[in-house]
Amino acid sequence: MIILQGNRLERSFSGEVLFDNINIRIAERDRLALVGRNGAGKTTLLKMLVGEEEPTSGDISRKRDLSVSYLAQDSRFESEKTIFEEMLQVFADLRETEQRLRIMEAEMEDLAGSELEKLMADYDQLAEAFRSRGGFTYEADIKTVLNGFKFDASMWEMKISELSGGQNTRLALAKMLLEKPELLVLDEPTNHLDIETIAWLENYLTSYPGALLIVSHDRYFLDKVAAETLDLTRHSLDRYAGNYSAFMDLKAEKLAAENKRYEKQAKTIAKLEDFVQRNIVRASTSKRAQARRKQLEKMERLEKPQTGQKSAHMTFQAGKPSGNVVLTVRDAAIGYDGRILSQPLSLEVSKFDAIAVVGPNGIGKSTFIKSIAGEIPFLKGGARYGANVSAGYYDQNQAHLTKTNTVLEELWQAFPASPELEIRNRLGAFLFSGDDVKKSVAMLSGGERARLLLAKLSMENNNFLLLDEPTNHLDIDSKEVLENALIDFDGTLIFVSHDRYFINRVATKVLEISAAGSCLYLGDYDYYLSKKAELEVQKDTDAASDSSTEVSASLDYQQQKASQKEQRRLKRQINDIEQKLEELAAAQQEIHAQMLLTNEAEELVHLQERLEEMASEEEQTMEEWAILSEQAERGLK
Repeated sequence: MIILQGNRLERSFSGEVLFDNINIRIAERDRLALVGRNGAGKTTLLKMLVGEEEPTSGDISRKRDLSVSYLAQDSRFESEKTIFEEMLQVFADLRETEQRLRIMEAEMEDLAGSELEKLMADYDQLAEAFRSRGGFTYEADIKTVLNGFKFDASMWEMKISELSGGQNTRLALAKMLLEKPELLVLDEPTNHLDIETIAWLENYLTSYPGALLIVSHDRYFLDKVAAETLDLTRHSLDRYAGNYSAFMDLKAEKLAAENKRYEKQAKTIAKLEDFVQRNIVRASTSKRAQARRKQLEKMERLEKPQTGQKSAHMTFQAGKPSGNVVLTVRDAAIGYDGRILSQPLSLEVSKFDAIAVVGPNGIGKSTFIKSIAGEIPFLKGGARYGANVSAGYYDQNQAHLTKTNTVLEELWQAFPASPELEIRNRLGAFLFSGDDVKKSVAMLSGGERARLLLAKLSMENNNFLLLDEPTNHLDIDSKEVLENALIDFDGTLIFVSHDRYFINRVATKVLEISAAGSCLYLGDYDYYLSKKAELEVQKDTDAASDSSTEVSASLDYQQQKASQKEQRRLKRQINDIEQKLEELAAAQQEIHAQMLLTNEAEELVHLQERLEEMASEEEQTMEEWAILSEQAERGLK
């Protein structure tokens, strides 16, 4: 059933069209991701659909009494209530019903006969309605959602007015989930959330009973939650089946097909125009030329496919190769003001490693990067760089930019020996062109400052990059360009990121930091998750079966002896077979040598027959070796 529909929607500002010809349909339980370039109007479209803004033209129809909740990027609500009191407000009608049930229970004590029977019938009916609407579980639901958003029991009595902006926005989302509207519209819901909370939200939304429409720069989140993707362009809203990754593949195929059709039509038009031009004045061919001209006039000309906004061309190159060992950290402790956040930390970084640092918020991931970069000291231990290592550091707080500088001055002052043309070309590659280079750093957006800092880092030509949240403030397009640049980087990389899609594409290893120290996983983010889950299961299994573990750790003495005897027997057989294979190989080489030395046909035939016999014997021996090796391997497990 369609719950919301928009037809031929247009939004203009001061006569300039942001988008037009937008058609959208949302059905019950749809899982929709809304994507598009920065500035395409995604937030504006969301506001129009929820009724906060009106379209310049077009119409929006909604199902009667449709319940909609909208989380804006800066959603906040003012309240003097405590956190738990505010969440209870969601269930005000249920609580009234609950109070009514308590009153009815008290009245039953004073009634008898038919009056009691009627009251009990009414009570049963009301109690069933109360149960079906979650009356017996709403407090548990509140606690589950609050804990999921990192509001533990110690915070439930806090006044909402005391919360930070990020906490307030998180609480606004928590309240919306408890309200369970038929349509939940979320604009960047993962802002202010750590990875653990985002993962919890993903799981919650996969079983959400209503429809979802989501805008997010978190591609991993979109992959987990969305079932369809809406691509907003200036003149259309294209719908693709599948999550974000599927959309990227499908859109690439669509653009390739459109380009092919456009180029084919362009060739056809060029041929027709050339024929008309050459033949229109000739009496013998004039009619055919006129027919071609009419054909051209009737032809519906395709627009050249737009590949989207201009993309950056980020590159990072190592000025010199480092040694094979890039960094060594041994039994280190990190923290500040004497307070230890994590210890012991140990890590050996090899040339070409790309290591993502993960862990809960506040555990010291950025502190670890800063300590390695020499920005702050380790509280214990330290880090030692290898031979020929030159390190570059990206600070997520962008403190290494001078606000009074222009964009051009920021790079030129750092690299005064570089020609102006080289500086401008590098800035152009990071999307600073024309008058953009005259902007002051203080006037730049977060994304522009991030690109400027990355441009500055790219000119240092370091062979070891330390990046603290490099994707913060970047749009999806810039993230993908940065990913490709770091994948192609001919140096070594350690980075902190909350962007799991980014980690999956770039990281070759994942270092998890906890209060108890560090653990290195040899794979990408998905491997880290699966391996961690596997270890948790193993831990639970071990805890539940200590006795069986002890038994498996020390086999019965007789079984051990029998097993060892069998292993020795298999090993001897395998050694004998390997010796036989070496002898067969040597004999075959000798026959090959004899065949090169003789020209007699009869002898060549005889040698070839012996060679084929040996090849057959070698094949049988190899099969026997494989069987015995498999048995030996099973016995070692």
